[in-house]
Amino acid sequence: PPETLAASTHPPTITITMPPTTPVPSLPEELLEEVFLHLPPDEPEHLVRASLASKLWLGLLTGARFRGRYRDFHGAPPMLGFLYTLPFLCSSPLSTDPRPHFVSTTKFAARIPDDLREYDAQDCRHGRVLLRYKMLFIWNPMTGCSTELPPSTEYMEAESSGAAVLCAVTGCDHRACHEGPFWVVFVYLDQDEGEGVCVASAAVLLSDSSKRSNGKWCEPCSRLDLVDDAFIEARPPVLIQDALHFMLRHYEDYRRVGILKYDLNSNCLSLIDAPLEGPVIDDAAVLMAMEDDSLGLAHVERLTLNLWSRQIGSHRVASWTQRAIVDLGNLLPIQNPKEDLELLGTVEGSDTVFVTTDMGIYEINLNSLRWKKLWKTDKFCALIPYMSFYNR
Repeated sequence: PPETLAASTHPPTITITMPPTTPVPSLPEELLEEVFLHLPPDEPEHLVRASLASKLWLGLLTGARFRGRYRDFHGAPPMLGFLYTLPFLCSSPLSTDPRPHFVSTTKFAARIPDDLREYDAQDCRHGRVLLRYKMLFIWNPMTGCSTELPPSTEYMEAESSGAAVLCAVTGCDHRACHEGPFWVVFVYLDQDEGEGVCVASAAVLLSDSSKRSNGKWCEPCSRLDLVDDAFIEARPPVLIQDALHFMLRHYEDYRRVGILKYDLNSNCLSLIDAPLEGPVIDDAAVLMAMEDDSLGLAHVERLTLNLWSRQIGSHRVASWTQRAIVDLGNLLPIQNPKEDLELLGTVEGSDTVFVTTDMGIYEINLNSLRWKKLWKTDKFCALIPYMSFYNR
């Protein structure tokens, strides 16, 4: 019948009964930590993305226990970016990059307050940057916080100077010490008109941990006569144990190099001779804080990099020994082998240097000879790495 035919065109209703659902069990926090420990520290983007996945992961990754294990697991802090200085009257190769000149080598974005955009970097260590433009400032790129240091006639009027910032917490491993007390050491040279010699002095500022003030400058240490008219090279000093080392140049002969040492414990200045003198020690030379905690000096002669280390002998007498000779012509991409190479800086506690060629700026580990291109320009005169674990 027609009504039967019409009814047969509609499919029968089928009822499906689903079994009760059970939540997928989550991994124990101990196993999650083991997985997250292997996320590379030189790209903080991975930790940030993982922390956004759930409240559980966010709490774990931002907890003090995991952060401590993460720093212990990876050891030395990674380089999240670098600051750079330019030759006099040289325009910035990064037209949109504000001062202080900061280049991120990862997804990390430094927080630069508007009132610091006219300042140039003097030093960077233990999560802090020392800036200078008439006044001195301490800047934390992670948080954007800045501290103006009290003025001092020494650093405002000195003919030549160098400065350093470092953590002042006893026993700190310097892996997460962005906050807390810090030292600022200011070493400066002046001409003694009466004696006709160049005189070196050093003043130290210790910040006030109570936050009631920014600290005050101590009385300068005993002066050191340098005899010859010299100046401090416009590059950050290197810290080895409890002493800062500044490279000296001489006005009459720029190829003459000396090393000015400031001991934090004794509050004294002293001179150290360089391993070589003459034309081989030219612009392409930098001081290094070596991986074995010794003082190093690297210099480039044509396409050859020479590495020296100052070792303490059995009779407690220090002497320079040549550690390595590296043929950069066979290691790096170089378009014109006749152009001079230059060393721009180092990573403290690591046998790593930054070299500029006609093809760009390269980071080289002198132990493994592994390298990577850091930047395309070669107009920098100094490169200051910003080393820190991401902790926001």
